[in-house]
Amino acid sequence: MNIPAMSSQEPLLEIEKLKVEFDTRRGLVQGLRGVTLSIGRGETLGVVGESGSGKSVTAQAVMGLIDMPGRIASGDIRWKGRSFLGNEGERYARDIRGKEVAMVFQDPMTSLNPVLKIGTQIGEVLERHLGMTRKQALNRAEELLAAVGISAPRRRLDQHPHEFSGGMRQRVMIAMAIACEPQLLIADEPTTALDVTIQAQILELLAELQQSLGLSIILITHDLGVVAGLCHRVAVMYAGQIIETGQAEDVFERPAHPYTQGLLRSTPRLDEVSDRLISIEGTPPNLVTPPEGCSFQQRCPLSGEACKKAPQLAHIRPDAEAACWQPSVPAWANPLMSPTFTG
Repeated sequence: MNIPAMSSQEPLLEIEKLKVEFDTRRGLVQGLRGVTLSIGRGETLGVVGESGSGKSVTAQAVMGLIDMPGRIASGDIRWKGRSFLGNEGERYARDIRGKEVAMVFQDPMTSLNPVLKIGTQIGEVLERHLGMTRKQALNRAEELLAAVGISAPRRRLDQHPHEFSGGMRQRVMIAMAIACEPQLLIADEPTTALDVTIQAQILELLAELQQSLGLSIILITHDLGVVAGLCHRVAVMYAGQIIETGQAEDVFERPAHPYTQGLLRSTPRLDEVSDRLISIEGTPPNLVTPPEGCSFQQRCPLSGEACKKAPQLAHIRPDAEAACWQPSVPAWANPLMSPTFTG
């Protein structure tokens, strides 16, 4: 898969020192702990990490989906330089979300309303944001279904979600997301629970839409092969924090943070035969009581005295940052020995 070229590095979305908390019976969960990210026009940013690292919470915060018992404790989210937070920001965000910023959720079966026809669900987006009449919205919905590769789109408008396969439901979700021709598409695990062939088709569709619409894409995934095949930059998350960022190719070839190295080493390679899979020892920390210092220190083979103090993201190369006191590139990580991915 060819990665579409970026049209510009001008930032569209900026997330700055974002903290999100959740009140639970076990205590206050610190879901995000100072996340800072940005994405430019025409860029694809991959956000990777284990389950529970904060990837989806970041997307939900951007889309205004953090409801009680959750809350944004501090930080800022800016679209084209204007904040989404505060009373005035929230009014601004309501006009932007769904129109200029859209999201594809990871489970289309639960995201689509099972009792409404597909045409009604896509049409609602167009009527709400573009002021189309019912007839105009249905005509546009037919065009959108055709654009995402669904055959007999006029007939499909009168069907319900259960009449579609998993891959087709995901295409419907993508059609809804691009209905208003947004500038930013957030795709949260868009290939989850799909077979490999359908995964490739969905990713190819996203690449084609980016090329034709000039989309910026935030791709949230745990699949490093997907990132290698589609993304310009990558941000690695762990325990609610960004622990490494950089150009995707650079991060794959020269990972500096031990956690990033662990993720790459635990990914099966096509050019190696191994008797067993490599895993990262231990489990992520409890975010009710996150550890002092580096969050990865209990699982890190390089942990030392300095790791008792929390590291901050710092430049390790001109276009790469890592939050580690001992960033180092392992012997296996070089252009000739880097992990081989499919995508």
